[in-house]
Amino acid sequence: MRLGTKIVLFGTLLLLIFGCTPKLPKVKIETSVGNIVVEIDTINAPVTATNFLNHVNAGTYKNAVFYRVVRMDNQPNDSVKIEVIQGGLLNDKEIDKVKPIRHETTKETGLKHLNGTISMARLKPGSASTEFFICINNQPELDFGGTRNADGQGFAAFGKVVKGMDIVHKIQLEKDKNQMLIHPVKILNIELLN
Repeated sequence: MRLGTKIVLFGTLLLLIFGCTPKLPKVKIETSVGNIVVEIDTINAPVTATNFLNHVNAGTYKNAVFYRVVRMDNQPNDSVKIEVIQGGLLNDKEIDKVKPIRHETTKETGLKHLNGTISMARLKPGSASTEFFICINNQPELDFGGTRNADGQGFAAFGKVVKGMDIVHKIQLEKDKNQMLIHPVKILNIELLN
């Protein structure tokens, strides 16, 4: 390979690494116990990420709550155990007013439910709208093909916590009854940072 060709290839590689990598949007989840910053993956999970950002921009999450915590010690009847905190509107009447989105599986996006991953809560595929959860530790059983949900479709991951996992852990340790927080943690606002 000629030197000129090598220089062009090296330059192209540098542009790809440093110049053309799109910057993913970040949001700040302001809670009554501290802030969590999440990077939203609009490239690999465009349907789910756009839905979440649309709710952020519309103010859907102002005065929402983190209301559910799942730890190893509070899921005695589950054969497949996970660790997450769940938040959103909580009110079924309000949730039912929101149009659900298409289920964007981890097989489709290539994303995984790793420590700090944010993902959409759902009942059946195609029922997710506003409720979301954050993983604590790696949770492969929540990916496509995982066995936490009997349908095997997994959940729709769409980003990751980049700051504030200490707040996620703090919320997870709040007192609960059957996984529901006795005193839900207020989400004061979620705002776009960039």
